[in-house]
Amino acid sequence: MSDIASLGDLTGKRVLVRSDLNVPLEQVDGTTAITDDGRIRASVPTIKQLSDAGARVVVTAHLGRPDGAPDPAFSLAPVAARLGELLGREVAFATDTVGESASETVAALADGDVAVLENVRFNEGETSKDDDVRASFAGQLAQLADAFVSDGFGVVHRKQASVYDVALRLPSAMGGLVATEIDVLRRLTIDPARPYVVVLGGSKVSDKLGVIDNLLEKADKLLIGGGMVFTFLKAQGHEVGKSLLEDDQLDICRRYLTEAAERGVEIVLPTDIVVADSFGDEASARVVAADAIPADALGLDIGPESAAAFAAALGDAKTVFWNGPMGVFEVDAFAGGTRAVAGALTTIDGLSVVGGGDSAAAVRQLGFDEAAFGHISTGGGASLEYLEGKELPGIAVLERH
Repeated sequence: MSDIASLGDLTGKRVLVRSDLNVPLEQVDGTTAITDDGRIRASVPTIKQLSDAGARVVVTAHLGRPDGAPDPAFSLAPVAARLGELLGREVAFATDTVGESASETVAALADGDVAVLENVRFNEGETSKDDDVRASFAGQLAQLADAFVSDGFGVVHRKQASVYDVALRLPSAMGGLVATEIDVLRRLTIDPARPYVVVLGGSKVSDKLGVIDNLLEKADKLLIGGGMVFTFLKAQGHEVGKSLLEDDQLDICRRYLTEAAERGVEIVLPTDIVVADSFGDEASARVVAADAIPADALGLDIGPESAAAFAAALGDAKTVFWNGPMGVFEVDAFAGGTRAVAGALTTIDGLSVVGGGDSAAAVRQLGFDEAAFGHISTGGGASLEYLEGKELPGIAVLERH
């Protein structure tokens, strides 16, 4: 795949960059605040590289799910302001994506300048399932640039106009962030250093079916926590009270347990659970055995015994992939399991990969030094689909183009 150097001398060229700036926002005293700027910071190196090369950088990205129409709640204006702070320079902002403001903003750029276009999902053509509608919008985007750089790893598993179709219309290259993500994922799938331990959490087994299927052939250990663990516990015949449960996945969980035993893959499930009668900051947490969850209790984290066991299971690993928190880490009473896993990953003598999404958010919220991990992915969904063995459209188009 082509990198930025393949685009040649970029001085004076308009370069459209697809970044992933989909950050969480909240209203604080009437002002929109970014609560986690990790994805913006991850986008800076490629944008700076292009700017330093003299390109006129035009950044396009999405925020939230505005459903194809402008919505002030999903404006990228605060993101553009934060990007300017991180770059240490003014960043222009277009109030539309392919309209008059975008055209005027791009036309006003000088060599090395950076502009951010308004949320690309304010246009229905971005996510349309109709190839012609998507292509028409991509054509409008392409008119704003002389070259395209794909650097939004969190969206490369989507066949969308600013990810896929625009790459068919311009000289295209992979940005540094995407190149790093793909390199790390290849290390997880092609001859990984062993022992290879995978830690999976999050809400649902159904969200992880493909990756479990694929990693049962590659991993040495599979540690399972989060809401998905209760379906595994139920599959073993244990009651799970009011905990999250996917009844339609019980047979699949039984199959995974059987296949793992046949392949010699160790599946580690928690032996104790932190439960409460209800969810929330005021909930009264207590620890129970994993095979003795009361009928009126709700499981919200793996217990301290399990957290210690998970950390021990990671102790000698040479390769670790972690996707999904062990519990409701946003509430301190239910953050112990996630904190233990994250802490164990910081001591790995090998490659430790935090698979984006809630896991990456947990690392930052719980106060860990990001530099202590081998790699923190910016795209949880894209990481999982790659590990499932699926083709990522935003990568495939760069390989073919």
